[in-house]
Amino acid sequence: MKNFAHWVNYSVKPTYMAKNYYFSRLELIGTYKLIKLSIRYLAILLLILVCEDVAFSQQAPIFTHHTQTHAFTNPGYAGMNGGMCVNSIIRQQWAGFKDMEGNKVAPETFLITGDMPLKFLHGGVGLAIVQDKLGFEKNVGVQLGYSWHTEIGAANLGIGTAVNFLNRTVDFSKFKPHQTGDPLIPTNELSDMLFDLNLGVFLEVPESYYVGFSVTSLLESKGKVLSESSSASFVGDRTLYLTGGYHYVPEWNPMFEFQPSISVMSNLSTLQMNLTGTVIYNKKFWGGVNYRPQESVGLMVGLSVLDLRIGYAYDVNTLGLGVPGSHEVSLGYCFKINTDKNIRTYRNTRYL
Repeated sequence: MKNFAHWVNYSVKPTYMAKNYYFSRLELIGTYKLIKLSIRYLAILLLILVCEDVAFSQQAPIFTHHTQTHAFTNPGYAGMNGGMCVNSIIRQQWAGFKDMEGNKVAPETFLITGDMPLKFLHGGVGLAIVQDKLGFEKNVGVQLGYSWHTEIGAANLGIGTAVNFLNRTVDFSKFKPHQTGDPLIPTNELSDMLFDLNLGVFLEVPESYYVGFSVTSLLESKGKVLSESSSASFVGDRTLYLTGGYHYVPEWNPMFEFQPSISVMSNLSTLQMNLTGTVIYNKKFWGGVNYRPQESVGLMVGLSVLDLRIGYAYDVNTLGLGVPGSHEVSLGYCFKINTDKNIRTYRNTRYL
């Protein structure tokens, strides 16, 4: 759910067979400690976020296909997929919802991201373009980021940052205040450009699990004063993201793959969560369910053909207010790049 308050200053193989990584206990102890420490701090952060007052509203856009938005929400992910990838999502939230004047005020969001690894930079680069409409407000943002990559045992770690440009526009002439003539309320269309920074960390064991933490609009930059009679101004939407997912291939039928995932976003005053379960068959077809507590249940289906992926989701609102459902279409294409990574070797006396 969105609000208006944020613009002012007030071939299928089981993973364990596909990787063939062998570790001795001595070699693993450093990696185990790092992963254990990371999970501990992420768990503490999640607990802090959950303990916040949950208003179930949002400032930054949220997607049902949240597993396809890492390049937008976490700059540490750039280039981690090992190829030149382009993803796009079109979301129509509360389709057909109008205000009392007949104006279309339902949120509409368009997102396109691109990222790729660059060997000479020891990491990857990413680009994200987003347009988010909410009522009489429109936000157009561009993000340019870089992620530094390193290997930790079987895991890949990306640490990244991105510059964030956001143009925010509000048409105040469309608002209908209870009391007219208030000099503190602008009566025309106003816009401003905000500059900010994003930071992110992304840890992934390919075809096994991933976990990431990021902050967007870290500086929560403030724009110019909107009018001479008011100190109100546009401000950035500082948002924290915590994501995680797991890939499980059952021994009884390796044609299936189960992918539970979670995404939590918060500005430390409101919180939104996605809990998703996806089933993939033969790496070509998938279906799943996404649950957004006290807001909606999303049904997802999708298809992969060669390197092209297409998905559709419909959110059934559980608000109990007669709010229409939401539509979301996701498209993606990845062209794998041979980055000539060094072959990882691990010693174990059993195989000497």
